Amino acid sequence: MQQHDFKITKKTMMVAGREIIIETGKVAKQANGSVMITYGKTTVLATAVMGKLSNEETDFFPLTVDFIEKMYAAGKIPGGFFKRETKPSTDATLTARLIDRVIRPLFPEGFRNPVHICITPLTYDGINHPEDIGILAASAALCISDIPFHGPVAGVTVGIIDDKIVINPSVQEMKDSKLKLSVGASENSVVMIEAGSYGINEATMLDAIYTGHETIKELCHLQTDLQKEIGKEKVEVVLDIIPEEIINTMDNEWSAKIKEAVVIPGKHAKQEAFDALKETIIESYKTNLSPEDYDSQARYINNSYDELLKKYVRHGILYDNNRPDGREMDQIRPISIEIDALPDIVHGSALFTRGETQSLGTVTLGSASDQQIIDGLDDEYKKNFYLHYNFPPYSVGEAGFLRGPGRRELGHGALAEKALEPIIPANADFPYTIRIVSDITESNGSSSMASVCSGCLALMAAGVPIKAPVAGIANGLIMEGKDFVVLTDIQGLEDHLGDMDFKVTGTEDSITAVQMDIKIEGITKEIMSIALDKAKNARKYLLNLMGQVIEEPRKELSPNAPRIESFSVDTSKIGEIIGASGKTIKSIIEQTKAEINIDDTGLVQVASPNKENLDLARQMIEAIITEPQRNTWYEGVVSRIEGFGIFVKFMHGFKEGMAHISQLPVPRGQQITEFFKLGDIVKARIIDIDKGKIALSMKEAGSEPERQDRPERSDRPFNRNRDSRYGDRDNRDRDNRGRDNRNRDYHNKRRDSED
Repeated sequence: MQQHDFKITKKTMMVAGREIIIETGKVAKQANGSVMITYGKTTVLATAVMGKLSNEETDFFPLTVDFIEKMYAAGKIPGGFFKRETKPSTDATLTARLIDRVIRPLFPEGFRNPVHICITPLTYDGINHPEDIGILAASAALCISDIPFHGPVAGVTVGIIDDKIVINPSVQEMKDSKLKLSVGASENSVVMIEAGSYGINEATMLDAIYTGHETIKELCHLQTDLQKEIGKEKVEVVLDIIPEEIINTMDNEWSAKIKEAVVIPGKHAKQEAFDALKETIIESYKTNLSPEDYDSQARYINNSYDELLKKYVRHGILYDNNRPDGREMDQIRPISIEIDALPDIVHGSALFTRGETQSLGTVTLGSASDQQIIDGLDDEYKKNFYLHYNFPPYSVGEAGFLRGPGRRELGHGALAEKALEPIIPANADFPYTIRIVSDITESNGSSSMASVCSGCLALMAAGVPIKAPVAGIANGLIMEGKDFVVLTDIQGLEDHLGDMDFKVTGTEDSITAVQMDIKIEGITKEIMSIALDKAKNARKYLLNLMGQVIEEPRKELSPNAPRIESFSVDTSKIGEIIGASGKTIKSIIEQTKAEINIDDTGLVQVASPNKENLDLARQMIEAIITEPQRNTWYEGVVSRIEGFGIFVKFMHGFKEGMAHISQLPVPRGQQITEFFKLGDIVKARIIDIDKGKIALSMKEAGSEPERQDRPERSDRPFNRNRDSRYGDRDNRDRDNRGRDNRNRDYHNKRRDSED
């Protein structure tokens, strides 16, 4: 058999005590660039493909990054009817966004060819997560390809375990980490940060970032060696660059008008001025140019205006100390805060407005059945806290279609959720499923940070005992050469035309989440340190304002929130609680109208709209798992009457014992039925337990049986025809034939219906 002569190239290095192998030349050779990277026993395939320049004019770089989960990688079969992978999971989407944010700034300015990056985990060992090598894989595929790319870059995950910084902790180790930090960087500078943490201050965060950067430098060197050995020559592509003549002419003629429009207050007023000025400029070109000349230059005329707008917004900030809305560099926009923004049908609500950005945050409390099930490459697990972010078109004054959440919505929601998750109480202390929804009703920048603030306020209004309040702020950067300024609380225009979006959330003393995106090839440690310090000052200011409205969580839950209690039982008792075919637990649910959930660890959660039913359900469950004790008095209900004694159900009917006639306060010669009826409430003491059979005594109860509308008992004369020697037997026979037999039949039917 003739075989392929694959020309395979490998590069290896050790990272965190485990070998990373980069291999190329065997798989996906028709892509512009492809690599397979193995870390431990986790392997990913990365491909990079560049398409031809579209005939349709476009003013953006069409980059697409996909992270394609394959369930076979973890030895799993997809769930659902079709048993195949469909749309990407939320985790896959977030990983794709993370990789995109690292590599996007490193393509040439004006590059318009479509580029598609696919990252496909082929194996996953449950130790080394594919996310840890996703950035490295994408960069390596681009570096050895002929696609223009100013790499290499790489990424690592950083944790803090036992107060020590750890690079690429294992999946198991990460569970004990105070920090989950993803860092993407080139050899010279950091490009991307994504972090969730609790108890981490600014200095520690900075230390973790740049400790990760040291490992990234080595990974960049590895890619450089690979590129030198087998990398393709980069192709020449047409860059969409505005001719200097066109932009200089417009600058000379229209700069004064553009500067005036930049400082007009108000988002919509400013945008209307921008649009009107642009239309005026275009009309002037149409008047002064021939139709042929205008058609050939129209695209550059439009782009020139946008570039000049960008130039004067940035110039005003950097050199004139003049932000578009007139604020100081560290000034936060006006803040309005309202809790209980909705009627108390909603368990908790808050309306947070910062400038022209507004978030309506709502909290809904549910039971264990409301937990979100997550099924991906890792083992299936459940989340009892999650946040959903919605960004309808009306929030920016646009008409559009409402569809499912896109990448942006998922990303913003995940960041806000990450920011609030560290302050959510443990499920053992607060056994609720918590859902926060942030509906963005207005937007002019930093809506994810507004979601953090509204979400935190809604939690406190709902009475959720959070560990500490959290607020968030988005800072920006304007940089020209070595000149730069860091802005506090950027609005939409500053975000769009600036160089950085640096979001930080936290409590008074510690950071809970960080996300940094840049549009340049990197920032320095000095800039990052300044941005972190300004973010700390800003969130303290916000937390103070929030505290003036609600200082701490309410002591009581909303009256419409369900009441939930949780407790643990021995796993051996789970079967008894559930019963045969679930009959026992179904009976409890039917009687109490409560919701009951039991997991494999023996954790029981009981939820009910009112406390009375909740207490009853709990008591019934406890009655099942609690063993009756000798010499202990119990209150119960007479369930059977026989000639030799009575049967009593106690502990909510889940235990039954028998009191022999000798242990009943029945005078000799009188019938049991003269003293006891079915349904009587009695007190009985356990005198013996033998192989599950419980013997009762009522001789010392000291009280008569209780029943509703019980007629008084009259004295009956002694029956002279009765043979006292066989009285018991005769009574038993008569009971079997007469009224008491009917009572027994009634009881048997009743018992059958209760089982």
